[in-house]
Amino acid sequence: MDTPAPPPAPAPPPASPYVPVPASGRGAVLAGLGAYVPPRVLTNAELCGRRPIGDEWIRARIGVANRRIADGEATVDLAVRAGRHALTAAGVCAVDAVVLATISPDRLVPAGAPEVAARLGLGTVPAFDMASGCSGFLYGLAVASSMITSGAFDRVLLVASDVFSAFLDPQDWLMAAIFGDGAGAVVLRAGEAGAPGALGPFDLGSDGTQADLLEVPGAGARARKRQLAAPHEEFSPYFRMDGPVVRKQAVVGMCDSVTRAVDRAGWLLGDLDLVVAHQANQRILDGLTGELGLEPRQVLSHIERYGNTGAASVPVLLAQAAAAGTLSPGLRVALTAYGAGLAWGSTTVVWPEVRAVAEGGG
Repeated sequence: MDTPAPPPAPAPPPASPYVPVPASGRGAVLAGLGAYVPPRVLTNAELCGRRPIGDEWIRARIGVANRRIADGEATVDLAVRAGRHALTAAGVCAVDAVVLATISPDRLVPAGAPEVAARLGLGTVPAFDMASGCSGFLYGLAVASSMITSGAFDRVLLVASDVFSAFLDPQDWLMAAIFGDGAGAVVLRAGEAGAPGALGPFDLGSDGTQADLLEVPGAGARARKRQLAAPHEEFSPYFRMDGPVVRKQAVVGMCDSVTRAVDRAGWLLGDLDLVVAHQANQRILDGLTGELGLEPRQVLSHIERYGNTGAASVPVLLAQAAAAGTLSPGLRVALTAYGAGLAWGSTTVVWPEVRAVAEGGG
């Protein structure tokens, strides 16, 4: 009997769509940055206890020594603190809209952004949530930028906040070793496209065929319907992921996305001064550094001290680096992230004179 031919390999996903930004005209400009990480530090030693695998193993495999854990604080609480810092940094007390990027919402309904707006004293401005995994901040930047460049809004507050500790299995020490809690925020204002601080073209993409690689399987309508049909069947309310598969794809995915964003900005990879990437795993950051042909100092990292803070990782790192002076005016910077969805995104910016307020670092 003839052996049947193997099925054809699936076609690669199409190139991410080009989200253009005009070389001149109206642009979305960074006006202020804020960050907040909780004071509670969870060390590797405390996490692992008497397990034979401990600090050395976690540092080598993940790159994390400590992470911050929100004790008694939820996602909106962290978002409010980061958002207030961004407003202070921008020197404003009002915005036209609020966007909250998170995959650890306080409630499924309602969205958290209106509460963030209310608690910040921003009144009844439009406010909505975005759930784009760890790339939520990049997606939020693209949406907020479009809101401004369309002429509909002049100033937008974008906050990314995640409390992953609320969605981790207390018995799964490995997942607990990876993730931390935090929030970062930026105020974007209308300005001149192409000016320092103006966001460049975006590269965004997704691959929903791999949605089950990172998920909380028991938190949505699908699990609820199945549970109603089979009351004795259990669906995990905890976050889970296939780390090795995601790690390999994240390096290639962010590298390709950064390359496209840089090209769309009219730059070369050699023009880059710094890359601020999602802080998922130090080995991913090292792989990205090598693939892009950069020096280690050019890819910023704080994962050792804070772990993976989800959508908040890029804005927290941005605010901390800006407050510390690592991000100085004139530097050409690429921002990139990759995460659940699967979803990814990148953009570029020439760093401006901008203030940042970061609370809880060090």
